[in-house]
Amino acid sequence: MFEFIRAYQLDIMQWLCAACTTIAFLLFITRFLDRRRKWILIAMEFTATFLLFFDRLSYVYRGDLSPKGIFLVRISNLLVFFLTSQVVFVFNIYLYDILRNVEGEIRIPRRLQFSGAAAAFGMIFSVIAHFTGFYYYFDENNVYHRGPGFLVCYIVPVICPIIQYTAVRMYRKRIARLIYIALTAYIFVPIVVGIIQIFAYGVSIVNMAMVVVSILMYVFSYLDINDTVEKAQRVQMHELREERRSMKRLFDQTATAFVTAVEKKDSFSVGTSERVADCAKRIAEIYGKSAEECDEIYYAALLHDVGRIGIADNLIDKNENLTDEELQIVKQQPVISSEILSSIREYPSLKTGALYCHERYDGTGYPDGLKGKEIPEIARIIAIADAYGTMMAPKSYRDALPYLTVREELIKGSGTQFDPDFTDIMVKILDEDSRIESQEEIKLQKTLKCRKYRDSISVGIPVNTKEREIIFSSKRAGGDSKSFSAPSIILFDSYDRIVHDNQKAIEAYHYLEFGEIWFDGHYISTSAREVEITEAEKTALDGKRKYSIQAAKFEDHLSLQMISPEHIFNVIVALPDKSKAVYIGITGENCDIHDIEVQLTGREIKEGDIRKIVGDVSFIERMESDVPNVQVNGFRSASTQGIKVEDGLNIKFHSMTLPDADLVWHCPYIVLFSSEDGNIGGSGYKEYALIKINGEEEEVETNARNKFIMKKKDTFPGWDVWKTENKAGIESEINFIKRGNKITTITENLGIYIENITEVSGIGEIVYAALTGDEVALTDIRIR
Repeated sequence: MFEFIRAYQLDIMQWLCAACTTIAFLLFITRFLDRRRKWILIAMEFTATFLLFFDRLSYVYRGDLSPKGIFLVRISNLLVFFLTSQVVFVFNIYLYDILRNVEGEIRIPRRLQFSGAAAAFGMIFSVIAHFTGFYYYFDENNVYHRGPGFLVCYIVPVICPIIQYTAVRMYRKRIARLIYIALTAYIFVPIVVGIIQIFAYGVSIVNMAMVVVSILMYVFSYLDINDTVEKAQRVQMHELREERRSMKRLFDQTATAFVTAVEKKDSFSVGTSERVADCAKRIAEIYGKSAEECDEIYYAALLHDVGRIGIADNLIDKNENLTDEELQIVKQQPVISSEILSSIREYPSLKTGALYCHERYDGTGYPDGLKGKEIPEIARIIAIADAYGTMMAPKSYRDALPYLTVREELIKGSGTQFDPDFTDIMVKILDEDSRIESQEEIKLQKTLKCRKYRDSISVGIPVNTKEREIIFSSKRAGGDSKSFSAPSIILFDSYDRIVHDNQKAIEAYHYLEFGEIWFDGHYISTSAREVEITEAEKTALDGKRKYSIQAAKFEDHLSLQMISPEHIFNVIVALPDKSKAVYIGITGENCDIHDIEVQLTGREIKEGDIRKIVGDVSFIERMESDVPNVQVNGFRSASTQGIKVEDGLNIKFHSMTLPDADLVWHCPYIVLFSSEDGNIGGSGYKEYALIKINGEEEEVETNARNKFIMKKKDTFPGWDVWKTENKAGIESEINFIKRGNKITTITENLGIYIENITEVSGIGEIVYAALTGDEVALTDIRIR
C-alpha cells in the first residue's frame, strides 16, 4: 500500500486537491446550511486543499537548485506546517459553532479556548521554526530533512484534537448522529495517520488524510441536512395531515349536526341520511373510486336531503293523495338542497349530488328530466343509496321493509329508476349484509311476560333439517285463579321472523301463519294442510316443571314433540308446500315464561324420518320430453340432469312459478358447470356461471370469466305483468354458441334479453348446462 502511495503520491494529491476544491464550490452554492457554518466549512475545505497543494509543491521542486525551486520548496514547507495548525484552529471554530447550535448561546468551553490558543501558537511557532531549522532544514541540494525538534510539530495536530474530542464527547447526545460520526473521524483519522507518518518518512499521508476527512465532513453534513429536511418535511406533513383530519372532523361534525337538525322535522327519518351516506360510500368503494372521491360521495349523500328544511312539515312524510300543487312543492326539495349547498364552493359535488339525485335513469325524474349517463355519476350513486335508505327506514304509515322486498324493488328499478351498474353493486351489498345477519346468533328473548292473549311473542326460532330443542319454564301470572293460564307456540313463515297481525305488515313481510298449538294437545290450524297430534306415554315425563319442544322439518312436513309437566304430544304438521320456511314463536296467556334456551340435538333429518300425513303438492304433472320434469321448491333445491354444451345447442322448456312465489327471481336459472358424472354437485364439480332469466347474474366461485349483458326491450311489459305471466306459465328458449373454451348463452323472456359470454379457463373441459331456479316448475324440456 505504501509503495503504491509513494509511487502515485503526486497524482493522488492532485486528485484530492481537485475534489476538495469542488466541495468548497458546492458549499458556496448550498442554501440549506446556516450561513456562518457554511463559511466555516468552506474555510476548512480550502485550508485542507492548500495544505495538500503546497505539500505536493514541495515534492515537485525538491532537489531543484534553481532560484524558483529553492523558493517554492521553502515557502511550501513553511505553509504546510503553518496550515497543519490552522486546520486545528478552523476545526476549533467549527466545533464551537456546533455546540452553540445544540446548546444555544454559550461561552466557549475552556478546553476549546485552550486548543484554539494552542493551534494559534502552533501557527506562529511554525514560522519561527522555519527560520531556526528546529522542525526541518535543507541541504545544499535543496532537499528537505527533519530537524532536531521535528516531533514537536505533532503536538498541536495530535494533542489538540484529543482535547477537542472531550468537548464533543460531553455533548454527544445532543449532536446529530451523522455530525458526531464526521467529527470523530475528523479528529482521530489524522491522529492515527500522523502516528504512522512518524515511521513513514517521505510519504504525506497525514495531509492526504486531512483532505479526505474534510471531504467526509461535507458529505456527512450534507447527509445530516437531508435528514433534517426529511424530518422537517415529515413533521410538516404530519401537521398538515392532522390539520386536514381536524378540518375533516369539523366538517363532519358540522354536516352531521345540520342533518340532525333537518331530520328533527320527521322523527321517522332520524339516522336515514347517515345510512344513505354509508351505503353510497360502499357503492363507490366497490366501483373503484379513490378514497377522496368516496369521501366526496359520502358527504354529498349525507347532505342531499337538506332541502327538506324548506318543505312544510305536513308534506315531509306524506306518501299518498298528494295534490298537484303539493307534488310541485315536494319536487322543489332537490332545488332547495342544491341552493343551500351551492355556498360550499370547495365541494361543488355536494350541489350536483343533491340537485340530480331524484332524476330517473329512464328520463322520467325531476327536476330536469335527465336520462341515463346524462345524470351525473354522483347523483346516480346517491339515487340508489337513497332508495335503499328510504325503504329500510320505518315511516308513519309502514314499518321498515324486509330485505327481500327491498331487493326486489331494486331489481325492478334497474334500468328504469336506477343505473344498472350501481344497482348490481347495491344488490350484492344487500345480499352480503343479509348473509352476515343470517350467520349471527339468534337474538332470542330469555323471558316473556304474557298477560293478555298473544300480547308477548318471542322472535321466530327457525326449524329445518337440523333438529332443535327449545326448553323453558312457565308459571302462572296475571288474571285470577280461575282464568286460563298456559304457554303455547305459533308456527309461521315471515321475512323478518316476527309474528304480525297488522295487514300492511303481513303484506310487506309476506307473513303466513300455519297454526297455534298448546301443550294440552288442542290446536288451531290456519294455513297448514293437515295437523296430526297424538299423545305419548306419560312415563316419559321426568317430573321437572319445564316445557320442551323438539322440532325438525323435511320438505313440507314438520315434526314436533311437545313436553309439558303433564303431557307429551307428538305432532306432525303438513305445510302448504315445500317452499315454505317455518319459525316457532313462543307465547302464552296469563303466565311468565323464563329461562328460554335453544340448542341443536345433533340429529340430521333425512327423507323418511318424518311420516307423511298428506301427499306431495306437485306442479310438474305435465308432458315430459327429453329431460325429466323438475319442481324447484326453494333456491336451487333441485335441478335437471346436465346437458353437454355443444355449438348450436338449443333448449326449450315450459316454466311456471309456484302459486305462493311472489318475487321476481322466483323463476328458472341456467347453470354452466363441469363434473365427472355430468350432474350438479358431482365429483370434481366446478361451476362457471349462474344466470337467472329475470336478468340477474349470480356471482359464483368460478374458474371462468363471464361477460353478462342484460337489456329490457320495448316488449318488456313491466314487472307486475312479468310475474303474472310467469305464474301462468311461459315457454322459454336458450341457445348456446361454443367457440373453443368460450360459450355464449342467449335467451329472451318476456322482453328481457340476456347474453352471457363464459370463458372457461381449463382447455378441453366438458361443460354442461342444467336448469334450476327458485320456486318454479320446469316441464316439457326439449333438447335440439
